[in-house]
Amino acid sequence: MDVLSMSVSRVEEMRKMDRRVIDEYGIVETLLMENAGNASFSAFFRETFGIGKRVAVVCGSGNNGGDGLVVARKFNSMGYEVKVFLCNPPEKFKGTALMNFEIVKKLGISVEYIENTESFSEEIRNYEIIVDAVFGTGLSREVSGKFREVIEAINRGKGYVCSVDIPSGINGDTGIVMGVAVKADCTVTFGAPKTGNLLYPGYDYCGKLYVTRISFPPEIYEDSSLKVRVVMPEKLPSRFEGGHKGDFGDVLFLAGSKNYYGAPYFSAFSFLKAGGGYSRLATPESVAPHIAGKGNELVIVPLKETKSGSVSKDNLSNLLELSEKVDFVVVGPGLSLNDETQELVRDFVQNLAKPVLVDGDGLTAISKTPEVLLERSAPTILTPHPGEMARIAKTSVEEVIKNRIDLLAETSQKLKSIVVLKGAHTLIGFQDGTVLINLSGNSALATAGTGDVLTGTIAAMYGLGLPIDKSVIAGVFIHGLAGELASDKLGEDGVTAQDVLHSLPVAVKEFRTNYDEIVRDFHGKIYFV
Repeated sequence: MDVLSMSVSRVEEMRKMDRRVIDEYGIVETLLMENAGNASFSAFFRETFGIGKRVAVVCGSGNNGGDGLVVARKFNSMGYEVKVFLCNPPEKFKGTALMNFEIVKKLGISVEYIENTESFSEEIRNYEIIVDAVFGTGLSREVSGKFREVIEAINRGKGYVCSVDIPSGINGDTGIVMGVAVKADCTVTFGAPKTGNLLYPGYDYCGKLYVTRISFPPEIYEDSSLKVRVVMPEKLPSRFEGGHKGDFGDVLFLAGSKNYYGAPYFSAFSFLKAGGGYSRLATPESVAPHIAGKGNELVIVPLKETKSGSVSKDNLSNLLELSEKVDFVVVGPGLSLNDETQELVRDFVQNLAKPVLVDGDGLTAISKTPEVLLERSAPTILTPHPGEMARIAKTSVEEVIKNRIDLLAETSQKLKSIVVLKGAHTLIGFQDGTVLINLSGNSALATAGTGDVLTGTIAAMYGLGLPIDKSVIAGVFIHGLAGELASDKLGEDGVTAQDVLHSLPVAVKEFRTNYDEIVRDFHGKIYFV
């Protein structure tokens, strides 16, 4: 397996993979279920060893329930006291799941059909280990009735909860809670992780996440048709010992307006803190002294301004001339929504011959006439949060959150841009429809200004010598790592953009010196069994 890359599957894609494995390789469903159950037991046993020996396995009647029955057999074979609780009548079991149900009965494992959820709710409290095998990844409607009560009872129980494939109640494609969902301590997913395993809130409900290949050959789970992936950055290029500041990137930041001093400072200064060489900040002349006093290392370019204190469109020719001297341009942090400034942004980006990253107020400007991006010859990077993404894609924030991956892939292709959809987890969309899921970072990054730090970090990766696409991947990951390091020191509450900015040098150093450790098991977020 390529440790730098892992495919992520939609629910329908996994169904097709299952079919291919059965039809092309003769790995029959009986064997797949046995492998899934064995791997799940292995992870569950590892996670729960020493906790207790009473195990409740709560099963639906589909293949997810069949996997749970295999887990029940394995715990029974290790001398554990096992009881299987059925959410459906026994006659609902079919095929391989029915076969495993018959084996469980012959082994003398206690089986009970849940007719009274109140008594189940009381009894489940007596088990130290609870295996959730109620629903699989194919759940498409809200959980209600008895199933809702069963899941709520599992969540009220005192046992360590282990989910099979995905916590019951989580949508396998979106990660959304379908009314109610099991809050697992660990989850084992099969073949490849599902998008619902990795998108919040589903990722949080999974607990510790394991992946097992259940004997899928690599050409199945790494098929090129699978466009969603988790990708770790490659190693950073070595710094040239005899280099000067220009060798590590010369970047122009067009940012800032009256009363918006933080965004331009964080974006331009984070470039230097992440390893960049020469940071030029073009900002309104009234704003320049405030930032110059805080960031002495920045090269300040004072600009003519509007009456409201934002950048005037009279600066366009000078900005285009200056852009010819630099390697990369960042446009947008704190620029304001002034109509004249917004017009300047559109004209500047459209006529700019250098790679550009558009963020913040720059995205609002571009969202009015996104077709200007199609006329660009150099690469374009957009870094929206969900609200900005909704404006760009002409939809609602709710739709962005519900349909993140498909919407991101469509927008990246339509605008011929790399689009970084910020959030937990941040997603990166490319023009070929590929969507990458970034696993670094935590809630410490959910604070004002950290998005500006991200812009400078991406620019720094380009300055260090990575190509555009890999600069984005590395910048997003290292920005998340800086957030983790800041919260390790301070706690996730109260971390500011300044704290993340000052953690960037340590994050880059950590990434360089402990690269192999960081990429192992995808930065400690996904494990294999």
